[in-house]
Parts: sequence; C-alpha cells; structure tokens
Amino acid sequence: MSGKVKVILSMLIFGTLSIFVRQIPMATTQIAFYRGALGSIFLVVTLLLKKERIPFQLIRKNGKFLLLSGFAVGANWILLFEAYRYTTVSNATISYYFQPVILTMLAPLVFKEALTIKKISFVLLGMFGMVFIIGFSGSSAGYDHPIGIGFGLAAALFYAIAIISNKKVTGLNDLHLTAMTLIIATVILLPYVLLTTGLGTSQLAVPSILSLLVLGVVHTGIAYVLVFSGLQKIEGQTFAVLSYIDPLTAVVVSTVILQEPISGLQLFGGALVLAATFMNEFFTGKVPKTEQVE
Repeated sequence: MSGKVKVILSMLIFGTLSIFVRQIPMATTQIAFYRGALGSIFLVVTLLLKKERIPFQLIRKNGKFLLLSGFAVGANWILLFEAYRYTTVSNATISYYFQPVILTMLAPLVFKEALTIKKISFVLLGMFGMVFIIGFSGSSAGYDHPIGIGFGLAAALFYAIAIISNKKVTGLNDLHLTAMTLIIATVILLPYVLLTTGLGTSQLAVPSILSLLVLGVVHTGIAYVLVFSGLQKIEGQTFAVLSYIDPLTAVVVSTVILQEPISGLQLFGGALVLAATFMNEFFTGKVPKTEQVE
C-alpha cells in the first residue's frame, strides 16, 4: 500500500469519527478514556509485532513534555466529543480545524517566531470565517451552536498545546510519541472517570459496545498506524493537502448521513477557515507532516 493511499484511508477514517461517537450513550470523559485505552493497546501491540524497542531512557528524558501532551490530548478529545453533542459535526470539525491558526498566534510566545503581516492576514481570514460560522448558526431544535462551536475551539486550543509539547520532545519517533501520549492520556483520565462517572460499560447495549470498539481500534489504533506509516513515504506538502480529506469527509457525513442542517453562509465561513489554514501552511514556511489528526 502506497504512502498516499495510507494517508487517504486514515483521513477518511478520521472524517467518520462522529458517526460512532454519536452512537455511544456515555459521558464524554468515559468515551475519551476508552478511546485512549483501546488505542494504546493497539499501538503497543503494533510496536511489539514490529519488534521496536521501547526507549524508556528517552521517555524519562522527555517526561514533562509527554505528560503535558497526554493531558492536552485527553482534554482535546473530551471537548471535541462535547462539541458533537451541542452543534453539527460540520461546525464542530471546522472549529477544530482552527487549531493551526491558534498555533500561529501562540508561536511568537512559545517559539519566539516573528508574526509577519502574511501570518496576521491568514489569522484574520480564519477569524472572519469563524464569524460567519458562529453568526449564522444561532440556536435551532436540538442544537446550541455557539456552545458547541466554543467546545470545538477549546478542543483546537488543547490540540495546539499538544503540538507545542510534542515539538519539544526529542529522540522519539512518531509512533513511539503517539503511543506514549495515548497511554499518558488514558492514565490521567482513569482516576477522574472512576471518581466521577465510573467506567459505565454495564449500561451499554451491543451496538454501542461495537461503536466503542470501532472508535478505539479503528479510529485511533489503525488510523494512527496508517497515518504515521504513510507520512514517512510522502512529502510534507502532500500530507498537508491530503489532510483536508478529513474535514471534507466530516462535512459530507454531517449533511448527507446525519442529515444535519448547514447554510450557505456557514459553508462560506468554513471555506474561509480551511483556506486560512491551507495558506498558512503553504505560504509561511516548511509544512509539518503531523499537525492535524483527530
């Protein structure tokens, strides 16, 4: 299987995430915990099958950044799943894809990078797009769009924090880094889940259990293995282009499969956000390969 095919498959998988989250009648903290636990098991088994040595010395060396990344990823999942409950999948996903714009705004503080006129223009374009999405969503039957979009933006912020933390990690390859991040997120979520909602598996029917397994094994374990093995074989800009299959798939899922409403002005706002992200990646320097996965 070529690198492009692996990345395309992974993005299609990420784009259908919401279908299965919507089928699991659990608290978002519980869903995030099981996603992390199942994904961690799958990635650890993958590493063992590939006979890759786990670099414990490097893990200890990067401990504080791995802890921050794991915490941020766990919070990111919880907030994204909450966004799915309050707004449409289209709104939640596009809000989540505001992450590169947030990272650009944080870069001068964290990485001491200059905030150029070009970067500022892309940030403003993304903000302008969010105004269209929020301003023309309002509240409708079964939704509270401003709250849902707020959760999506908060998820994007925590994903930006995870990206910043991961950039500080040295010596670990992408698969080791992802496995450790998921393990740490799961360990952090476990006591919170036990003290608040409990594990909650006894209340699940068979279809919900199957959705949870698909979320953990397919949308986390298999998807991450595909994306990280695929990106090793393609250029960063190619990956950046293919990564937009994820939000486009999510919009199709939202409007066609879930039959969720979306207006032309909201679509226009979403297009502006994605355009700002795309131009920020392509016209402000070297394109990173692993910045946006769900």
